[in-house]
Amino acid sequence: MSDAERGTGPESVLIACAHGTGNAEGRARINQVRADIAALRPGLAVLEAYVDVQAPALADVVAGVPAGMRAVVVPLLLTVGHHVRVDIAGAVADRPGALAAVPLGPDPRLAGLLHERLGELPAKWGIVLAAAGSSRPEAAEQIEVLAADLAVRRPQRVLAAYCAGAEPSVPAAVAQLRSQGAAGVAIASYLLAPGHFHDRLAAAGADVVSGPLLPSPLVAQLALEHFDAAVARAN
Repeated sequence: MSDAERGTGPESVLIACAHGTGNAEGRARINQVRADIAALRPGLAVLEAYVDVQAPALADVVAGVPAGMRAVVVPLLLTVGHHVRVDIAGAVADRPGALAAVPLGPDPRLAGLLHERLGELPAKWGIVLAAAGSSRPEAAEQIEVLAADLAVRRPQRVLAAYCAGAEPSVPAAVAQLRSQGAAGVAIASYLLAPGHFHDRLAAAGADVVSGPLLPSPLVAQLALEHFDAAVARAN
C-alpha cells in the first residue's frame, strides 16, 4: 500500500543512494540491496543513484522524480560525512518536498553482523574496526559507538581506525595493537562491499581481514526502516 493510499501524504519514491565503485562485485552487491528492498516492499519504486564514480548522479535522479511524488533519499552509506551532509543534503534541498533519511549506521545490528563476519578468534588477539573515514567529527563519534557495541560481544580489544580522512589509519592501529602485546590482529571491515578501500585492508598488516558487510539482508531492512522513519517525520 502506498503512502497516498494510507492517507499519510504523497506517494513516495525510495532513492537508494550509494557511493559508487569501479569494482564489478561491489556494484553487484549494491544492486542486490536495491532488489532486496523492492522484494521487501512490493509496489514501492526503488531508484538507483550515486554520489561518486557511477551514474546516474543523485541530483539527476532526484530532479527526475515525477511531479506529485515525494523523493526520499536513503543513503546506502554507513556513517554521516561529506556525502550525506553536502551531496545528499544539497540534492534534497534543490527539490521541494524531498526528504533525506539517515545513513545505515551506527546500529547495534551492524555490530552483530561484524561479529559474525569475524568468527572465532583467539582471546589474546586485537581487532581493528576499519571504517572508510571522514574529516567530520560526528562520523568518528559514530564509529566509536559501533566499536563499543562490537567490544561488548568480543573478548578481544577493539580499536577503531580509518582508511582515509581521519586518524588513526588502519595500518597504524594494527601496529599499535601489536606493540601493546596483541598475539594477532584481525580487521573487521566496516565497509559495505568490495572496492578500493576493502582492497587496501589486505595490505594493512593484519593476520585476518573479515569480508565486507554485504551480502546481508540486514542492509535492506535498515534502509527500509530509515525510509519509513523519514516519511513518518514528514507526515
